[in-house]
Amino acid sequence: MKKKAGIGKVFLYVILVVYAVITLIPFLWALSSSFKTLEEIVSGTIHFIPKHFTLDNYKQIFIEQKMFPRWLFNSVIIAVTVTLLNLLFNSMAGYALARLQFPGKKPLFIIILAVLMIPVQVTMIPNYLILKQLGWLNSYQGMIVPTMINATFIFMMRQFFINFPKELEEAAALDGLSRLGIFFRIVLPLARPALAAQAIFVFMGSWNDFMRPLIILSDPQLFTLPLGLNSFKGQYISYWNYIMAASMVFTLPVLVIYAFFNRYFIKGISFTGSK
Repeated sequence: MKKKAGIGKVFLYVILVVYAVITLIPFLWALSSSFKTLEEIVSGTIHFIPKHFTLDNYKQIFIEQKMFPRWLFNSVIIAVTVTLLNLLFNSMAGYALARLQFPGKKPLFIIILAVLMIPVQVTMIPNYLILKQLGWLNSYQGMIVPTMINATFIFMMRQFFINFPKELEEAAALDGLSRLGIFFRIVLPLARPALAAQAIFVFMGSWNDFMRPLIILSDPQLFTLPLGLNSFKGQYISYWNYIMAASMVFTLPVLVIYAFFNRYFIKGISFTGSK
């Protein structure tokens, strides 16, 4: 039995290693291409070590391409703001659905579940028309306000808080804390695993979003990085060396966020509040 278990474990690790290699190859090729010239990339030969190593691609996007730092700034502002607002409002809504008793609680929860079934594409035109009426096209608020809550993560936080130990809240209430005090001083700090998982998903969704900026933004000064990267592709030529360099810069914040919250990530998606 032990021998069979050992063989199964080796087989599992082989599958995981093969999958990791398959996943890493495109990233490594993109990283390598960011240090190549355009001629070398389009030559048709595939090699991971640049023949003519150059930093001109990064120099081009940061110095020669005047708008790139602005696009990076826009992406950071929008993604960070959307993430923070989601962490606050989704957690508050999830806690209310898990702990508070109020009229219409059950219908409201059913509506939230129904929202999960609606494809995002269905709401694009209504969102555009509403933002147009409000005068929020080509603005930060037009990018942030419609995405500052998410039904998926309201449901996720509700599931987390349902399993959260009530004894901690009762003890805090006996010590004189109000409901808001219990939430912000006791519950929220202990919800770090769920908050970390939520932060990763929300940040990545906002950071990688291309369709929403494409619909809402037309001023190059307000472009986000995904929309700005598209400008490196022309009708007759695509500057793949610049695209690869910009893509590496684009990928870095996501890697940093994941590395920072990684220790909470697995705990967070298990939806448990007990220790």
